[in-house]
Amino acid sequence: MNVLGLSWRYLWSRPLATTLNLLLLALGLASMTFVLIARDQIDRAFERDLAGIDVVVGAKGSPMQLILAGVFHLDVPPGNIPLVEVQKLAQHPQVAQLIPLSLGDNLQGFRIVGTTADYATHYGAQLAQGALWSAPMQAVLGAQVASRTGLQPGQAFEGAHGLGAGGASHGETPYTVSGVLAPCGCVLDRLVLTATESVWRVHDDMHAGDGMDEAERAELAEALAEDREVTLALITYNTPMAAVSFPRFINSTTSMQAAAPALEITRLLGMVGVGTQVLRAMAAALLAVAGLSVFIALWAAVRERRADLAMLRMLGAPPGRVASLLLCEALWLAALACVLGVLAAHGLVALFGSLLMDSQSLAIKGWQWVPGVAWVPVLALGVAVAAALVPVVSAYRVDVSQLLNSR
Repeated sequence: MNVLGLSWRYLWSRPLATTLNLLLLALGLASMTFVLIARDQIDRAFERDLAGIDVVVGAKGSPMQLILAGVFHLDVPPGNIPLVEVQKLAQHPQVAQLIPLSLGDNLQGFRIVGTTADYATHYGAQLAQGALWSAPMQAVLGAQVASRTGLQPGQAFEGAHGLGAGGASHGETPYTVSGVLAPCGCVLDRLVLTATESVWRVHDDMHAGDGMDEAERAELAEALAEDREVTLALITYNTPMAAVSFPRFINSTTSMQAAAPALEITRLLGMVGVGTQVLRAMAAALLAVAGLSVFIALWAAVRERRADLAMLRMLGAPPGRVASLLLCEALWLAALACVLGVLAAHGLVALFGSLLMDSQSLAIKGWQWVPGVAWVPVLALGVAVAAALVPVVSAYRVDVSQLLNSR
């Protein structure tokens, strides 16, 4: 007797009940898998973007806002800080590297960031085309920016005021694309990088207006140079001990604010964790309902197949072989639900990542293996075996004579 083949035919002899049980199991497993994959991808995205950044210094305000704006470029910065103060911090004995960032403009919603070449080097970015900027008003596009806008090295573009699409265009001071970065899976993919002096020049021209000649513009730029500002600074310590004293020094002795990314992201993930716990609870409830449904279906199958079970026993099938038919039905359901659930979860994460990419947010990949998913088949198997246990034992213990007499 081919147990696998016969159990498969028995399973689909009740197509509606089987489809319902399969959908319930698949939905529960998909929900659980989605939580595992999405949480792992979000953690990886945070780790990539936070790599090597010990503290972010910016204007007074919310530390969380400072981190989201300065590291992930997902929020609006609280304000600007004086360039003179930033230059002093770069000379601080506890600072190994300081990367200034200047924000304020965008290209079709992608942020234009005035900085130094150290910013690209920090993330190990590689050029796919062209070269890094060598003069003001040259810009390097992230991979996602280049793909979305279609710009190539040598082409010009105009930035728009503000950090979101729809601001007034800076048509008098266009940028020239000097290069395009290769995809890195980090925050640089969705940024336009240029020299800090480019951002200053754009806004100097905006303040100058149309009525000024070149001499007046130069005079204005010289006057503004005394009060130059940047938006924030990304700092790497040269000693782990600086994590204790440096933020306190910034917060207590300067007009600026220091925010520790590790602390703020732990708080953020703690808030996100509430949502994942709710999703896990919903997935567990779905799996419990699915297990109960499978149990009811198998228990009904034992009662409906009395004649078939009697015939199999009369033909010489041992009790263990007859009981294994029901167990194999549950295992077939578990295997099918596992495949469908995992594929659906990966597809949902891919869709989620696509939506985040459209909103120029975190880079999340749907079709990437996550070690925790290896436990999903084990979970599916456990639910199936638990649901089939009582019907299997019942089928094993049924007496042949009682089955024949009942007919």
